[in-house]
Amino acid sequence: MDWLIWGGAALSVVGLLGLVWCIVTVMRARRAGLDDAEMRAVMQRVLPRNLGSLFLSVIGLMMVIVGISLG
Repeated sequence: MDWLIWGGAALSVVGLLGLVWCIVTVMRARRAGLDDAEMRAVMQRVLPRNLGSLFLSVIGLMMVIVGISLG
């Protein structure tokens, strides 16, 4: 079950990198001093990627737990 553990860890890292990307994108938008409509547009683009990254992280962590339990 090592492949399940390492695959889950890799998936979690990909999700974590996606979350970091979302944070950096929103921080740059805040520093740019965008008006309300432009900031909403940035947030609407980032939100699906943020949720997808969270999903990847959760699935990866579940794979790690299942791999440890079965191994």
